[in-house]
Amino acid sequence: MDRLTNSVFNFYNSPDEFIPLGIGIGIFILFIAVSAMFRDRNPAAARMARIGGSRADARRDRGFLQAADADPRGLLKGFVPADRTKRSHLRRKLAQAGFSKSSALRNFTLLRIALGLLLPAVFLGLVALAEQSDIDLPFAIDARLAQLGAGQIMIILAALTAQGYYFPMLWLKDRVNERTERIEMGFPNALDLLQISVEAGLGFDAAMTRVGNELAGVSPDIAFEFLSVQRQVQAGRARDAALHDMADRTGIETVRSFANVVQQSMQFGTSMADALETYSKEMREMRETRAQEMANKLPVKMSAVLASLMLPALVMLTVGPVVIRYIRYFSG
Repeated sequence: MDRLTNSVFNFYNSPDEFIPLGIGIGIFILFIAVSAMFRDRNPAAARMARIGGSRADARRDRGFLQAADADPRGLLKGFVPADRTKRSHLRRKLAQAGFSKSSALRNFTLLRIALGLLLPAVFLGLVALAEQSDIDLPFAIDARLAQLGAGQIMIILAALTAQGYYFPMLWLKDRVNERTERIEMGFPNALDLLQISVEAGLGFDAAMTRVGNELAGVSPDIAFEFLSVQRQVQAGRARDAALHDMADRTGIETVRSFANVVQQSMQFGTSMADALETYSKEMREMRETRAQEMANKLPVKMSAVLASLMLPALVMLTVGPVVIRYIRYFSG
C-alpha cells in the first residue's frame, strides 16, 4: 500500500509524466470522434435528413429573383463603373452570358482585378528567378529575361496588366454570343411546346412553367428564362414587365418580339394559341432563311481559298509544259 501511494505521489510531482498521458487521451478521443463520424447512422434519422434536405433545396432560391442593384463599396468603387446606367449595362451583359446572380458583378470585377495583378506578379517572379545564377528556368527563359532592360520590363508589365484586366471582357463577349446562339436555335421549339400546352387547356403562366421545367435538361438557358418570368409574376410583378425583362436579359430581338406578341394577345383578347402558332411559324421561316443565307455566303468565302490554293496549281499545270518545252528548245 505504501509503495502504491509513493508511486502515485511521485507521478503527480513530475509534470513531464502528464504530457504522454494527455497525448494518449487526445488520440483516444479523436479516434472515438472519427469512428462516430463514419459509423452507420440510424436509417430513420438518415431518411428524415434526406427529406429535410430535399425540401430545403426545393425552397431555396434558384436565382430567379435578384436583389436590387446596390452601389459598390470599398475597393470595388475604383473598378466598378460609378454610373448606374453603365453598371446596369455590365450586369445585363453578365445576365446575357448566363451569370444572373446578384454576386455576378462583384465576382467578375474581382476576377479582373486578380488577373490584372496576377500576371504582372508572375512575370516579376520569373525576372527575380532569372537573376539567380543557381536557378535554371526551362526553355532558356532566364537568358531572355536577363537581356531585358528596365524600360522593356515596364512595358511588359503594363501590357500584362491591361491583358489581365480586359481579357475577361473578351471572354464575356464570346460567352454572350454562344448563349445567344443557343437560345435562338431552341426558341422556336420552345414556342411549339408552349403552343401545344396552351391548346391542351393550360393557362399561359402554367404552360410557360411546364415548358420551362420540361426544357431544363434540353435547353437550360430557355428554361431559366421562362422560369424567371414566372417567378417574377408570382412575386407580384406585371407579366409584360417580366417578359420585357427577359428580352433585356437575353438581348435577342426574337424574344422581344415574343414578349410583344404575348402582350398584344392578352391586351386585345385574341387567341394565344393562334398567336403562338403564327409567331413560331415565322421564327422557323426566319431560321431557315438564315441557314440559306449562310449557305449562299459559303461560295463567296471559299473563292478566296480556291484562288489562293487551286489557281497556282492550275497555272503550273497549264503553263509548265510550255515553259519546259521552250527551255529545252533554246538550251539544245
